[in-house]
Amino acid sequence: MTGVTRVRYEKCDHVARVTLDRPDVLNAMDLRMHEELAEIWDDVEADDEIRVAVLTGAGDRAFSVGQDLKERARRDAAGTPPSSFGSRGQPGWPRLTERFGFSKPVVARVDGYALGGGFELALACDLIIATDRAVFGLPEVRLGLIPGAGGVFRLIRQLPQKVAMAHLLTGRTLPAATAQAYGLVTEVVPAAALDECVDGWVADLVASAPLSVRAIKEAALSSVDLPLPDAFTARYRWEERRRNSADAVEGPRAFAAKRAPRWTGR
Repeated sequence: MTGVTRVRYEKCDHVARVTLDRPDVLNAMDLRMHEELAEIWDDVEADDEIRVAVLTGAGDRAFSVGQDLKERARRDAAGTPPSSFGSRGQPGWPRLTERFGFSKPVVARVDGYALGGGFELALACDLIIATDRAVFGLPEVRLGLIPGAGGVFRLIRQLPQKVAMAHLLTGRTLPAATAQAYGLVTEVVPAAALDECVDGWVADLVASAPLSVRAIKEAALSSVDLPLPDAFTARYRWEERRRNSADAVEGPRAFAAKRAPRWTGR
């Protein structure tokens, strides 16, 4: 994409690969990076050839350590009004952490540190594949800040309450093995096996019916706080599209014919 300087973006074989590319500052996210990411997520959602996105950080030291605090300090000194939860009105809005209707699966490929906004970005993904040297944490409380990109809200939903509160209120980090034990991380592997593991999950996602994937993601996430009877009767836009699609016919037909299905996403 024209003008992209802080994020690498590649598309091939139904997969979008998005790389936070500031390894010299552990992939800290400045405003320009957020602007670039917003353009990329718009493109991923709009391109029907893309079925899954993989989000990672350049280098082997960090996925991302979150907000560029040097930039933040300069903006504070210039009199920029303080922010709270969310990014509305800021560059890059809506960020992935607030794209609640984003319909395609996003896999976080995490090696090294995923801290602050970097951890919040990973929490907004659907799968997290991490190396055994990955470290997760929300240190904002030690900086006079809050995890305003959803960390407060997502961690309390994705971890047992007492565990989430302990880490939110102290800024303590979670090693990858502990995060996996709590179900926060999909799979933990040695660094040398990271790409193979990610590619295996990506291959399974690409092989799945694209409209089914989008319908299931939408229904699962939008119904998680609904009473079970209401979840059954709620309206799901992507499920309506899947139900009336050619793919809904193609799947059973391919099974009966003992051949691989040919998905069209229509």
